[in-house]
Amino acid sequence: MELKALYDFSYGMFIVTTKKENKNVGCLINTAMQITSKNPIIAISLNKENYTNQVLKETRKCTLSILSEKTNPEVISKFGFFSSSEVNKFENINYKDIDNLPIILEDVSGYIIGEVIRVIDAETHDIFLIRVKQTEKVSEETPMTYKYYHEKLKGKSPKKAPTYQEEREEKTTANRYQCSVCGYIYDDSKEEVKFEDLPEDWTCPLCGVGKDKFVKL
Repeated sequence: MELKALYDFSYGMFIVTTKKENKNVGCLINTAMQITSKNPIIAISLNKENYTNQVLKETRKCTLSILSEKTNPEVISKFGFFSSSEVNKFENINYKDIDNLPIILEDVSGYIIGEVIRVIDAETHDIFLIRVKQTEKVSEETPMTYKYYHEKLKGKSPKKAPTYQEEREEKTTANRYQCSVCGYIYDDSKEEVKFEDLPEDWTCPLCGVGKDKFVKL
C-alpha cells in the first residue's frame, strides 16, 4: 500500500492545551476538524500514549491554538517532540489563562476553547469530540498547513502523530545526519557547509538542540 498518497490530505497545525491542577499541559497536533455548524463541534485526534491525552480525559476541557506560517519552529519543536510530563513547554512562550486554561498566543491565527463531550476509541489514538464554547481570531496571518510545515520548514511528524510515516533512506554518496529529537535531516549535498564543519554552537533549525543530538545516517 502506497501510504504517501495520504500526504495529499489537507491538514492544519495546532497546539492543544489543558491544565492538570497547577501544571500546564499541551502538545502539537495536525488532525483537527469542524464537524457540525450549529453549536459547533470539532474533533481532534491524540495518541493514547501522549500525556496530553491522559490529562484531557481527566479535565474534559481544552484549548486549540491555530498556528500560523509565522509561528517560530522552536514552538513547534517544544510541543511536538517533548512530553509535558518531563518539560515545561510554556517557559518563554507567549500564552494567557482563560477560565484556568492556558492558551498559546505565539504567532497564532486564533484559538478555540471547548469541552469534551465524547471520546471515541480509534485503536492507537483517541478521537475527542469537543463542543466549542469560545473562539477568538488573534491575527490575519495565514494559518499553517501540514504541507507548509513539511515542505517549507522541512518538519517531520512526531512518531505519535496520526500522520507519521517511516521514511525510506535515499541513496546518496554525501553524508547525512539526522536529529534524534525531531527527525530533521542535514544533507551535506544540499547545504553550503558540511555538517562536520559547522560551528560547535550550531543548533538544529527545527528544534534547537545541539550537534551532539545528531546521528550520522
